[in-house]
Amino acid sequence: MKFGISYSTPFFGSDPDVLAGFARDAEECGFESIYLPEHIALYPGAQIGPMALPPSLPYADPLECLGFIAAVTSRILLGTGVLLLPYHHPVVLAKRLATVDVLSGGRMRLLTVGVGALPGEARAAGVDFATRGRRADEAIDVLRLLWAGGEEGVDHHGEFFSFEGVCSYPKPVGVRTLPIHVGGSSTAAARRAGRRGDGYFPGGALTADERRRQFELVRATASDPENIEYTRWGTLDMSTEDVEELARQGVTRIVVSPGAAEPAERRAELAGFAERFGLS
Repeated sequence: MKFGISYSTPFFGSDPDVLAGFARDAEECGFESIYLPEHIALYPGAQIGPMALPPSLPYADPLECLGFIAAVTSRILLGTGVLLLPYHHPVVLAKRLATVDVLSGGRMRLLTVGVGALPGEARAAGVDFATRGRRADEAIDVLRLLWAGGEEGVDHHGEFFSFEGVCSYPKPVGVRTLPIHVGGSSTAAARRAGRRGDGYFPGGALTADERRRQFELVRATASDPENIEYTRWGTLDMSTEDVEELARQGVTRIVVSPGAAEPAERRAELAGFAERFGLS
């Protein structure tokens, strides 16, 4: 089992010393990866299910933060949980992601994308909320096309994006394209993960049976189901029995979130978890 850690800028803030210290602590404790969330724009009344999102929540840009983290660490993998793909132009995003990968020495390897759940956020980004799923599907195809393309350029003519003879450099380090994981708790997200993803990272409040059926759908729609990574949220107080049960369900990575805001207390939480599971 692999173990990642999530850094929530709305909770921990965007102070560079705090972010750097958190990332170094996670790396020193032996965590495989660090994830950051994204919201492009919030607004009064924004709500996901029963959870209200105050408009002043300081969601820092995850890719900028990951580039910063790359400069103060040397091993930990970089991830998003999740990047709202329909609200990014894939030609611009391909270069941004490849640049972070190059500057980090090939560590931008846990890009997890979602489609977003806030209609007002879509409007702010100039995107028709009803088309965000199709837009995400096409954006995944465009990203891979650009990363794999050579000096002769690549063409694409789709529903949302169109270009001819485009070259995108720099390239990701040592791979043809960066892995793309798909987040989300819907059936559409599970199907997208199988058809277009290298991994699946579901969220949401689903029953055990719903999660089982969705992962079965991922595998059923994947061309290479044995190589689909399966990431799930966990907790810092989870037991070895909890981890073993997730492993039996096919989970390959668990991502946890520390609850302490004070740096010394938070490091103690991470160290205790790392010791329990032999990470360092």
